[in-house]
Amino acid sequence: MPTVHQGPAAAGRSLRGRAAVVGAGRSAVGRVEGRSVMALASDAAKAALNDAGIERAAIDGVLTSAAFAAPFHRFSVAFSEYFGIQPTFSNTLQVSGATAATMFNIAAAAVASGLANNVLVLGADSLLTGLSPDLALRSMTESRDQQYEMPFGIPVANTFAMTAHRHMREFGTTSEQLAKVAVIHREHAMQTPEAQMKNAITVEDVLNSGWVTTPYHKLDCSLISDGAAAFVVTSADRARDSGGAPVYILGGGECYTHEHIFLMPSLTTTGAVESSDRAYAMAGVGPRDIDVAGVYDCFTGTVIMMLEDLGFCPKGEGGRFVDDRQITYGGSIPINTHGGLLSFAHPGMPGSLLHFLEVIEQLRGRCGDRQVQGAELGLVHSLGAGFATQATTILGTEATL
Repeated sequence: MPTVHQGPAAAGRSLRGRAAVVGAGRSAVGRVEGRSVMALASDAAKAALNDAGIERAAIDGVLTSAAFAAPFHRFSVAFSEYFGIQPTFSNTLQVSGATAATMFNIAAAAVASGLANNVLVLGADSLLTGLSPDLALRSMTESRDQQYEMPFGIPVANTFAMTAHRHMREFGTTSEQLAKVAVIHREHAMQTPEAQMKNAITVEDVLNSGWVTTPYHKLDCSLISDGAAAFVVTSADRARDSGGAPVYILGGGECYTHEHIFLMPSLTTTGAVESSDRAYAMAGVGPRDIDVAGVYDCFTGTVIMMLEDLGFCPKGEGGRFVDDRQITYGGSIPINTHGGLLSFAHPGMPGSLLHFLEVIEQLRGRCGDRQVQGAELGLVHSLGAGFATQATTILGTEATL
């Protein structure tokens, strides 16, 4: 059984085990021709409701991420109109890649406090077919500061590259270790029929794939995709009566350290330390208790830094941890068993929701050949904006309550 840890978040205000995911679903992902962002969102929502065994009229809360290819200021409201529901709790969240875990944390708080009974957590976008490649990159890049960063050539990819350079300088992390992250993710995707990329790659393939922004080659970088994912979050009491396979939200934490990269407190240690500490304390577990994880993988170096900051290995040891294949089956913490943003799909802010879907399905024992045996505790960590935004959620089965 998990080791119980004491902490301030484990006090009476804790959300531990008070909410659960009872439905999970997604649209087609990758290159999805002829489906608008709203249509993708609807596909995912229908799949989640079907999985939960409830009608759409039962949804009284909606939380969504923003979308680049359908830039509604109130995406949650626009989707509710499209889907034919009238929720009494609704919001569109935008903290870049961290939005996914943030939505789960807020959904748990909403059902625990009585603001809603059944919250639909949803994200959708069509970066691949809904935007040109240039527009897809600009949609993410132009969110950077127009006065202090963009004039000096610091779009979002370059901010992540700067942190990777510093990590390599301080800890001796190598380009080969970065490439190994991509290779392992591709191995996972090859076991996932719906993955966008399923051809085998080697470390040499990654190193020869051409520069994007040093030290990142093309295969060190996440995909551009279409897709959507959706979830139904309800109270633990209602979840137990649902007759399905609920997955409980045991802990959550967030941390927002900066907006501009030149004000990042450290280029090699991030707010993930704080967000995960809070999540672990609320859940009453530690990193060694986690069976499977979804770790935001917009770039290979991001994974190495997060392995350290989430407590899966000591600071500076992430590269060697990957070299030892500790992030795949038989290792200490299998991550991104569907292939992640690097090989499964990355439709923008919904990308990390696909991490949630994989971890939830692992905890339900539904992953077939890629199943992590005996998985009862899962962690999903979402991040964005050059490590400015960090959010962590810990999930568990009935046995972990």
